[in-house]
Amino acid sequence: MAKVKANVAALDPVWSRICDEARQVVRDEPLLGGVMHNNLLHHPTLERALSFRFALKLSSAEISEQILREIAEEAYADEPFLGEAARADLVAVYERDPACHRFLQPIMYFKGYQAVQAYRVGHWLWLKGRRDMASFVQMRVSEMFGVDIHPAARIGKGLMIDHAHSIVIGETAVVGDNVSMLHSVTLGGTGKEDGDRHPKIGDGVLIGAGAKVLGNITVGANSRIAAGSVVLEAVPCCKTVAGVPARIVGEAGCPQPALSMNHQLAD
Repeated sequence: MAKVKANVAALDPVWSRICDEARQVVRDEPLLGGVMHNNLLHHPTLERALSFRFALKLSSAEISEQILREIAEEAYADEPFLGEAARADLVAVYERDPACHRFLQPIMYFKGYQAVQAYRVGHWLWLKGRRDMASFVQMRVSEMFGVDIHPAARIGKGLMIDHAHSIVIGETAVVGDNVSMLHSVTLGGTGKEDGDRHPKIGDGVLIGAGAKVLGNITVGANSRIAAGSVVLEAVPCCKTVAGVPARIVGEAGCPQPALSMNHQLAD
């Protein structure tokens, strides 16, 4: 078994690095040895480790850890995109969050990353027609992490949610690849309308803390939404919007705002 794990790790540099970092934690902080082994080092792949974390965090008196772990393992086995997205999300957090210095931090300590990976399992359940179980996962993610993402929402890979407190993403929202958002962001509706009623966020968009994007509007690729803004109208590509209600205040300032994480507005 040890040889099999070594071979798998050699083919997956992200997982190999996580395991190396976990072993270093055991050396540096022996009291966390059991935690590192149970959550990371006992598992042959990143997908299996994420399944364990999913079940550990979301289990309750209502549904057992074993059942949730089986659900997550089935999801990762059935849909390779889940593993691809997990790796892309992890690298996104590592590269964009100055507080992240190791690959294992998002998996073990950052609730934004953990909430997004749990949402992705819930989304898989939704697409499989298991909507009550998907809704249960949504409820538990909200209770555990303070992040409320409807399982029908469509989210691309490379998502980074910094701090991740009070995030709300509605049922018909779409989020592209390589998007970054900070805490207290809402991608919501404007009232009681039914149907397609939530925002469509393009690739590479940066959404500042406390921003609210409301209604079935498009936020163009590589744009920026300033902190605290309320966006009620479509935003063109590569622009910066700010204010309540938000207005265009300039260009985005760089080719990929979500990667640069530059929230400064030009004078």
